[in-house]
Amino acid sequence: MTDTCPLPEQSRHRSGFHASAPPQYMQKESQNLIAHSLHEDFQALLVGPLFMALAVVFFRHAGLLTGGTAGLAFLLHYLSGWRFGWIFFLINLPFYIFAIRALGWLFTIKTFIAVALLSVYSELLPNFIHIDLLHPAFAAIMAGLLAGISLLILIRHKASLGGLGVLAIFLQERYGIRAGKFQMGADCAIVLASFFVVDPGRVALSVLGAIALNLVIAVNHRPGRYMGI
Repeated sequence: MTDTCPLPEQSRHRSGFHASAPPQYMQKESQNLIAHSLHEDFQALLVGPLFMALAVVFFRHAGLLTGGTAGLAFLLHYLSGWRFGWIFFLINLPFYIFAIRALGWLFTIKTFIAVALLSVYSELLPNFIHIDLLHPAFAAIMAGLLAGISLLILIRHKASLGGLGVLAIFLQERYGIRAGKFQMGADCAIVLASFFVVDPGRVALSVLGAIALNLVIAVNHRPGRYMGI
């Protein structure tokens, strides 16, 4: 569950975003797009985290994990036994500062709502789902696909699930550190740390899930076709 906040290529060389207004490229693109209504944004913020929560159920049941802030939450969950939802919510709190400064208040508010709902959903869903058999490979692929769909929904409504992806954008816009390289480095560090928590086979399947997630994003989210953050 990578912390995905895609940006168009042309924005990668800009000096920074204004905290109080959407980035200029968003204003320009929005002139050619039909804006989402309030109720459309509302349903996206309800449904997007629900798909991700189902992915979390699959990951957790199969003993797998993923990248980004969710990966950190899984590591702490497996090590401590603390609830994933609470860990994920608390880990995200510091990143809202970077979200406000890099992507504005509206994006940050939507992201906060999405993160809060994911935290709640991930704890409530096990009360409604009882899994007797779940093959780890199927869990990895299906969870990755569900996570990708979830992120697509949020991306297209200018929201995210916060975390390291937001920090990556902030560092890129403020200090010129490439967001993709930072995100890759962070994910690699999480994968390396996971070898001390889960067995290598589970790590390999977790990578398979990450590939499925990123394929969904790569194929279905193309700047210029459908604008998103």
